[in-house]
Amino acid sequence: MKHFFATLLCWIAGLVVTYGQEPLLSKEEAIALTLENNLGIRVSKNLRSIEENNADILNSGYLPTISANAGGSIDRQDSEGQLANGDIRSAEGAETRRYNASLNVNYVLFDGLGRLWDYKRFQERSQQSELEVRQTIETTLLQLFSVYYEVARLEENTSFLSQALSISKNRLKRARYQFEFGQNTGLDVLNAEVDVNTDSVNLLNTGQLLRNTKRDLNLILNRDLSETYMADTTVTFLPALEVEEILSRAKENNVRMLLAEKDILISEYNLKSVRSGYLPTIGLSGSYGWNESSNNSPLAFVLQNTSTGVNGAINLTWNLFDGGRTINSSRNAKITYENQQLLKKQTELEVERDIKNAWGNYRNALFVLQVQQKNLQTNLDNFNRSRERYELGQITSVDFRVAQLNLLNAVLDRSQAKYNAKMAELQLLQVSGELLNVDF
Repeated sequence: MKHFFATLLCWIAGLVVTYGQEPLLSKEEAIALTLENNLGIRVSKNLRSIEENNADILNSGYLPTISANAGGSIDRQDSEGQLANGDIRSAEGAETRRYNASLNVNYVLFDGLGRLWDYKRFQERSQQSELEVRQTIETTLLQLFSVYYEVARLEENTSFLSQALSISKNRLKRARYQFEFGQNTGLDVLNAEVDVNTDSVNLLNTGQLLRNTKRDLNLILNRDLSETYMADTTVTFLPALEVEEILSRAKENNVRMLLAEKDILISEYNLKSVRSGYLPTIGLSGSYGWNESSNNSPLAFVLQNTSTGVNGAINLTWNLFDGGRTINSSRNAKITYENQQLLKKQTELEVERDIKNAWGNYRNALFVLQVQQKNLQTNLDNFNRSRERYELGQITSVDFRVAQLNLLNAVLDRSQAKYNAKMAELQLLQVSGELLNVDF
């Protein structure tokens, strides 16, 4: 049992040393890797490229259509005919060859302004896809830092728990010496061994959770899941005046609000495009054609004929009644437009709520951090005094253990409060639309 216990302690010590030798993954490097490799962001950018292609002039309907046609045929026939003088002639296997080719051009001069509104709608949709990429990036970065700071917190906890284990090991050594010299009972030794085992298990569990969380971060970064690194545990907060200035522009910069405004414009252009079906369509068409035919039959009047020609036309089409489809589509488009206006109002209320909630959470998190810092200092002072009295034999090992646990809990709570406050700040920046405009 003692051999197993010693092996366990050596493994934990080696684990702590290994963590200290891992390379540092800075926040800037994590952001760069995420923007470059994250699969969700790459998919969003590809979708944006599709919308940009749809907004191009090639998809606008303003360009003419040009087509080329060509064909050929060969007929073999046996024929017999009587001439005017009564002679009868026959032709066996007479061939008739026909060839044709044409170049056709069509252009719509006016289509009720439908293509104009469609083109504007495609352009607005392209701009909206830019906002959707931004939204995806903001959400992914928030997810990134949620996991990144969890890695940092667990690394700090690993260090704290390692120190706690070291203190417990020293207390166990002291208890054994005192027992050997008859200064305490075996109960103190057993209590110290239990505390060492408890601290060892806590350190092991935290180390496993840290490795799992690092794999979660590697997944976001889209790299090998076995990559090892250390996170930057330094946390800085924005000045209070800068936060208040950001909040004053929150509604104008919030990506959800900007997307809602684009939805209204797109619905408005779609409504106008549908109503263009009430107007006529005017178009131009032209073609250049070539035809040739040949016949080797002696009964044919013309053995070869070739013709070329150019023609042009202007046409007007007015669909006076299409069975009510345009009327129905217009009604539905109007309802969709009204729904988008209602959704925008709902989004405004939700964004206002999110901003106020994020601001409240941020202020509360900062206050909790201040309280935890004071609590940590108080417990540190208490622990130092308890250790001095324990070494002088003025308090029991149980009392010293209580002071040690209080300090450990205060350290862990302060670490948790620090990262909670930073995440609250990042969430506030996200709802205010400034997440991508600040240094992390």
